[in-house]
Amino acid sequence: MQHHRVHEACSFLFVPATHPQRLPKALASGADMVIADWEDAVAPADKARARGALLEAAGALDGAQRARLLVRINAEGTPWFADDLQALAQLTALGLAGAVIPKAERAETLLAVARAAGSGAALLALVESVAGLHAVDTLAAAPQVARLAFGHLDFQVDAGMACGPDEAELLPMRMAVVLSARRAGMAAPIDGVTVDTKNPERMTLDAARARRMGFGGKLCIHPAQVAPLHAAFDPGDAAVAHAQRVQQALQAAGGGVCVLDGRMVDAPVLAQAERTLAHHARAMARRT
Repeated sequence: MQHHRVHEACSFLFVPATHPQRLPKALASGADMVIADWEDAVAPADKARARGALLEAAGALDGAQRARLLVRINAEGTPWFADDLQALAQLTALGLAGAVIPKAERAETLLAVARAAGSGAALLALVESVAGLHAVDTLAAAPQVARLAFGHLDFQVDAGMACGPDEAELLPMRMAVVLSARRAGMAAPIDGVTVDTKNPERMTLDAARARRMGFGGKLCIHPAQVAPLHAAFDPGDAAVAHAQRVQQALQAAGGGVCVLDGRMVDAPVLAQAERTLAHHARAMARRT
């Protein structure tokens, strides 16, 4: 069940694990998944407290809520990695969906996390460095990795980049992550955060770019970002109606090539229509 949820999720909302009182609000925000953060959002002196706070808070959630909760652990090589794995094992035993692994660069790291988390846990490999991008196919093939995610902010720092507002410089890197996920036959990857939380138009633009490029969703840092993200990814009424007409036209043609509104309809067009209808079904399920 956890893998199924993670495969289909579009929105992943971060919450600092040092503020567990925010978890219920985050889970009620409409986000598909919530990520309790032990990494960037937690100061070094607060790492142990963050682990304990999340364990206590998770115990107060019901099973359905735990199944929508991931935890971002600290990276391998930090002083907190080993203790994070021990706490992660306790959390997944309670029914948490799995873990986000920052600065993923080695399959061996992902294997260690998978062993700690247990076979039912889903892993998200966060590509945030040049080394991680170089190894992305290996990361995608590692056990229990359900999705790839692109951490574009850390990647820029590691690569020495200074991107413009539209981040055009990162288009090749984003495309590399999308293609790696496709080669691995896994769910579409997750794009990085939009740091401007006050401007929903920025989220709309970033989400639309991610959708066009083949991403399956985005990381979020504020509950207000969830609605514009879903609006950008969920098919509109016109798109759904067209997809239904494509299906009907091909059925009427006995599965062969036909013409609809003056345009040829063949197998690739049908596949796109079926994808649209599947996304629509997930959007409807989210609203119920």
